[in-house]
Amino acid sequence: MSSKRTATARKPARSPLKTPARPPRPSAKKTAAPSAPARKVAGASAPKEAPARATSAKKAGGRASPQRPVPRRADFGAPIAGFIAKQSPERRALLERLRHLVETTAPEAEAALKWGMPMFTIGGRMMCGLGAHKAHVNLILAGRPEMLVDPDKRLEGEGKTGRRLVLRQLSDLPEKAVRIWLKAAADNARRG
Repeated sequence: MSSKRTATARKPARSPLKTPARPPRPSAKKTAAPSAPARKVAGASAPKEAPARATSAKKAGGRASPQRPVPRRADFGAPIAGFIAKQSPERRALLERLRHLVETTAPEAEAALKWGMPMFTIGGRMMCGLGAHKAHVNLILAGRPEMLVDPDKRLEGEGKTGRRLVLRQLSDLPEKAVRIWLKAAADNARRG
């Protein structure tokens, strides 16, 4: 076999003011030669790995580091009455009505604050949650999207584990549909 080299056009040199060019990638045909062992210098020990630093959750982008888990919120597991009492009158009315609908649809559901908002669970599995924002309240329904029948397209979200209903005032609340969605979410939580 003879190896033929083809002439390639040379690219113009880059200006020193622009970003430096990246080194070329090695060809897929070439195999990397095993690296030579490092020489030992008299009196020097082998390099040690630096111990992993524990970082706070804020510095790590809100995620727990492997060394130290993110601490739980101070209100984790607290009753939801305090959360609802802190809201404005408009949001409080919506939250109270939604709470009543949840409690009548699934009386065995346990309510507690998790992730800073009221969550309802059955047997330790999430059924739904309530979120309060400046301009609206969310009813967060857990479960596969296909189990939440929504012919009027009131539910929002693209996730695989649930949808949310956004409400701005009490008159927007579709109680009949909410009862159906809550029953489906409760059944899903009971199945485990």
